[in-house]
Amino acid sequence: QVQLVESGGGSVQPGGSLRLSCVASGYTYNVYGMGWFRQAPGKEREGVAAIHTGGSSTYYVDSVKGRFTISQDNAKNTLYLQMNSLKPEDTAMYYCAADFSYPLLVAGSPYYWGQGTQVTVSS
Repeated sequence: QVQLVESGGGSVQPGGSLRLSCVASGYTYNVYGMGWFRQAPGKEREGVAAIHTGGSSTYYVDSVKGRFTISQDNAKNTLYLQMNSLKPEDTAMYYCAADFSYPLLVAGSPYYWGQGTQVTVSS
């Protein structure tokens, strides 16, 4: 089992920044895909960013390219999502996710999920 705990959400004005964190625990030694998903009210869940934990491959949805950066600290078993130039349309519940397979995670079907952290962008 892998446990994921997110933090760092909150309310921010348009143009502001937030950094989300996700601490992974449990059997993480063979988790090769980690990422962030989000779901806004009335909308489908979408993959925001992903990273191959054993290499340098990353994925970003087009709407966040150039504004969001995914990174990891393997020593701390922590995943980050730095979000800059935030827009009202970024408002959503953000979920950390993990899978043994990076392709499966990018495809949108990770096995492990965190509880989510709310991000609200509003003036």
